Amino acid sequence: MHFIELNSTTLHFSKTNSESAAPALVLINSLGTDFRIWDEFLVHLGHQGEVLTYDKRGHGLSGVGDEWYSIDLHMRDLAALMDSQSIKNAVICGVSVGGMIAMALQAARPDLVSGLILCDTAPRIGDAQTWQERINTIEANGIEGIADTVMSRWFSAGFQADFPEAVAGYRNLLCRTPLDGYIGTCAAIRDADLTCQAAQIDVPVLCVAGEDDQSTPPELVEEMANLIPNAKYERVGSCGHLPSLEQPEYLAHLVRQAISRWPNRIDQRELRQSEIYKQGMQTRRRVLGDTHVNAAEVQKNSFDAPFQELITEAAWGHVWSRHNWTLRERSIVTIALLAALGHLDEVAMHVRAARNTGATREDISEALLHTAIYAGVPAANSAIKVVKNVFAQLDASGE
Repeated sequence: MHFIELNSTTLHFSKTNSESAAPALVLINSLGTDFRIWDEFLVHLGHQGEVLTYDKRGHGLSGVGDEWYSIDLHMRDLAALMDSQSIKNAVICGVSVGGMIAMALQAARPDLVSGLILCDTAPRIGDAQTWQERINTIEANGIEGIADTVMSRWFSAGFQADFPEAVAGYRNLLCRTPLDGYIGTCAAIRDADLTCQAAQIDVPVLCVAGEDDQSTPPELVEEMANLIPNAKYERVGSCGHLPSLEQPEYLAHLVRQAISRWPNRIDQRELRQSEIYKQGMQTRRRVLGDTHVNAAEVQKNSFDAPFQELITEAAWGHVWSRHNWTLRERSIVTIALLAALGHLDEVAMHVRAARNTGATREDISEALLHTAIYAGVPAANSAIKVVKNVFAQLDASGE
């Protein structure tokens, strides 16, 4: 068992390590289950890459937390977990609400996703009234009050007749889900509509539907597949809402086949981005100095890592690394712009960095004169106070 504190709650997860070049596989469970629903599927899949499974917030052994549930919150939990485990460009496989989380992840963090397996899900599942009625029933009678109905939706009639002991076990799994976690996730599904995000998915997608699914009928899943560019649709016979439980071997076949046909997303675009990042980090260190950059890197965590990557590539890799202006010229303009906008902490940082760009104190003085005329005396006056303080600190230290 592995546990980690992320976004003010504890997540329970399992991860297998691999030296294979195969993409990592991330599995997201459905409402009222935990990551054990993938056990038999993984045995049949035999995936060579890393595999990450986890109990989403409010399920299994994960914490419930105290935030208002939304698909975005579930997505941010998964993104933080993947960042903590250094997983990116993964195939994300989600069932039911797990598929909604997968679609939200691809929209918000495309760097984490190379392909999607969307099982028995849709951009919008049900309607607000139906979900609110379910929430009201649970609040009145507990999860037991809906358990039999849910079993009839999870499993085909044939599975219920042939494996009553398994159905009883999965009923226990449902009923032991934390009440607040179940109700919170019901509300998250109730409030979610990912239609726009689904229409813009630009990675390979396999949409899977159980032919006997009463929660997300095959027609709804096929409609989603038609909405997503270049998605493939597969209907699984003798299967309800949870194919990893009812048809694990056939689901494994479909997923294995899909992954084998999808390109590994270490493509030329990513290689270009990697080179831009390297150039950006080189320029960033040249301007701000190793001490400043090293401190920022040490303090970086899963929350601000995407921001640090953005500024390293966009600001330092693209703009500051252009050869049209010298670093001195960029330094002068940057200080003037920051002063005009009142970003005084950044003014101080770039005044210190001016020692590395060749911008002199006279250059900075001229920049602030222009700021006073074109952006206002108060803005320049505030910046001048900061700059004088920085100069005094540098003089006192002999720098």
